[in-house]
Amino acid sequence: MSDFIAVDWGTTNRRAWRVEDGRVADMMHDGHGILAVPAGGFVEAAAAVRARLGSLPMLMAGMVGSNRGWADAGYVPCPATLDALAAGLRQVADDAWIVPGVSTAEGSRGDVMRGEEVQLLGAVAAGLAPADALMCQPGTHCKWARIERGALVSFATAMTGELFALLRDHALIGATMKGTVIDGPAFREGVARSGEGDLTAALFGVRAASVLGLRDDADAAAYVSGLLIGSDCRAQVRVGETVHLLADPALGALYTAAIEALGARAILVDSHAAFLAGIIRIRELQA
Repeated sequence: MSDFIAVDWGTTNRRAWRVEDGRVADMMHDGHGILAVPAGGFVEAAAAVRARLGSLPMLMAGMVGSNRGWADAGYVPCPATLDALAAGLRQVADDAWIVPGVSTAEGSRGDVMRGEEVQLLGAVAAGLAPADALMCQPGTHCKWARIERGALVSFATAMTGELFALLRDHALIGATMKGTVIDGPAFREGVARSGEGDLTAALFGVRAASVLGLRDDADAAAYVSGLLIGSDCRAQVRVGETVHLLADPALGALYTAAIEALGARAILVDSHAAFLAGIIRIRELQA
């Protein structure tokens, strides 16, 4: 495999690594996501990465391949593999390619991802997760993925993080959601309450609890987070199941607490190591 630059280019952030002989030799991380790139500016933005990491071929994944990025790289349908992603690479310059996303559709219900597929399949390729696994990538839009025999066979996206932000910034209960979110009694209470099946009523209950003095407002944000994450996990996780989490430590701790409260097990996976393993394998497979 020849040396190259691997780029995880998202909406607001960008990470890039110079890979030599299959190993990371240098890296950079900045806030120059696709929203920071002006129209027609991706060639110049890529040149800036090369100025920092070297004049090498570039293999990119993430929202850079969306219709708001450098070019629409399309989607590979489930079941998806690293081989299929390599076969679907979109060339955008003489020495630059974008990995396609993955899609799934069943009747009128569909879903899409960009960038997460490299992490998911890379985790399996690196031995960080088994070939048959339930995997979760918490975040603004939380991804739940089923891996079977090393292939991504199905997935679902939950707007968990976005809903929390919308409630905090724009909803009636947002005025009370100013405290920190940690794994504690309030968060665990929210996870437990999420099992009662009336999420919207439970959310309004945050307002009532504040008015009646039933809960300290400092605990409201953690409680709401527990409600949302608990509901998210209940929709996907079965008792006794193992979930491989590709998450940062803080968010991973919250999901671990919720998953364990539901009688399942969580294992944290290094998402950056998973991405690198996936994109290096795609580079090896590149025609």
